Amino acid sequence: MNSSNDQPAAAATSASRADDELSLSDLFAYLWSYRLLIVATTLLTGALAATVSLLMTPVYHAEVLLSPVEQDGPKANLGGLANQLGAFASLAGLSGGNSDKDESIATLQSRSLTDTFVQEKNLLPILFANRWDAQRQTWKSQDSKKIPTLWDANKLFKKKIRMVTPDRKTGLVTLTIDWTDPVQAADWANDLARRTNLYLRSKAIARSNANIAYLQDQLTKTSVVEIHQAVNSLIEQEIKKVMLAQGTEEYAFKVVDPAVVPEERASPKRTLITLGGLVLGFIIGAVIAVLLASRRRETV
Repeated sequence: MNSSNDQPAAAATSASRADDELSLSDLFAYLWSYRLLIVATTLLTGALAATVSLLMTPVYHAEVLLSPVEQDGPKANLGGLANQLGAFASLAGLSGGNSDKDESIATLQSRSLTDTFVQEKNLLPILFANRWDAQRQTWKSQDSKKIPTLWDANKLFKKKIRMVTPDRKTGLVTLTIDWTDPVQAADWANDLARRTNLYLRSKAIARSNANIAYLQDQLTKTSVVEIHQAVNSLIEQEIKKVMLAQGTEEYAFKVVDPAVVPEERASPKRTLITLGGLVLGFIIGAVIAVLLASRRRETV
């Protein structure tokens, strides 16, 4: 008795579920019935995306390809002489280690170099043009919290403007500058490479001169012939290092390929943005069409 009564109920439930299920053919039928809505949504969203891409500030991409200089010759021989003196040479800051490449890359993106670069080129009004009153030649706000600082400039360079990419296979280093002005982008990239060479060359000369002064002072404090010979050899190597640095402009990096003024913008990718808007508009239109069709079925 109960089983016979349950069969019509189960059949009714199955029929109800079948009515609620949306087949693929039904889906296409609903999309076609709302085709004007989908087309309108697609075109509207695509037009909106295209408009936004046109309003976005273009950014240009300038690159300098650099080859780290391997310090050889006098500097390479220095390690063996320093080992002869052990701790005595260590006090003078002499060693045979090879960390020149790491130091060069670190200097290229260092805070101190960026600060000097921004200060000497007076870049704060350029970097934060929206806060600068060009006519009055002053900041729009006199609130110290709203006036950009070198810390702000450094943060901007690190996050959005400058990128340093070493290539492990070739050993080359790419310095990239992304900026709204193509001429400035190329100028900044080349200038940062030049300043890195100048800074590290000056630092190496100062370090060698300090080592020479230290070693010459130590000569007066010992009468051991072997130590005199070793120290004199170290002094000779340091003098050669000074001469080499003074005669080498590309001290840390050799410029393999300097930056040129880019003729094409790197972003925004207006075509991709517009296509993305069209795809998004189609999806939105299709979802709205399915929701409207489902609601209409429920009311029937």
